[in-house]
Amino acid sequence: MTSMAEIAGLVLAGVLTLPLALAMAAGTRPGPGAGAQPVADAAAQIRGARAASNAAIAAHDVDGIARHWLTDVHIVTSTSAQGTGRDVNATRMAQQFARRPDTVYVRTPVAVDVFAAWDVASERGTWTGRWTEPDGVVDIAGTYLAQWRRVDGTWRIQSELFVPTTCRGSKYCDTRP
Repeated sequence: MTSMAEIAGLVLAGVLTLPLALAMAAGTRPGPGAGAQPVADAAAQIRGARAASNAAIAAHDVDGIARHWLTDVHIVTSTSAQGTGRDVNATRMAQQFARRPDTVYVRTPVAVDVFAAWDVASERGTWTGRWTEPDGVVDIAGTYLAQWRRVDGTWRIQSELFVPTTCRGSKYCDTRP
């Protein structure tokens, strides 16, 4: 976020117009008409949606997880498997829960950057996963990036990329599945 002093300096230098500077200071970006959403509100809605998604994962509620995806969502998993579409990815989650009934994933946002004019946002964070394999409990973690789009007033995930950075507890961690 740009500071008030930086905004004032840009106005004085003639780089920004006063209406644009006031919009920036208020935490909004100019958008297409009156539909622009304050950046802080959008970021809070995305963080809330992520918390609801985490709760759905913990409950193994596949419909609750899929509710946060656009119909054409694209997900790249920690194993580099890729899936496009809400139904494809919901099926993959259901299969994982059936195969590993104690699976839990938690995604923790570190930053949410919103470009309100385009109703798009970037969420960066860390994730953890845990489940039991025959030879032990897998504890895996890494970083992720999600692209969110606001459609009909609701923020939904367009794409997610999960990169593992640590894994321990089982032979599962020895080579990429």
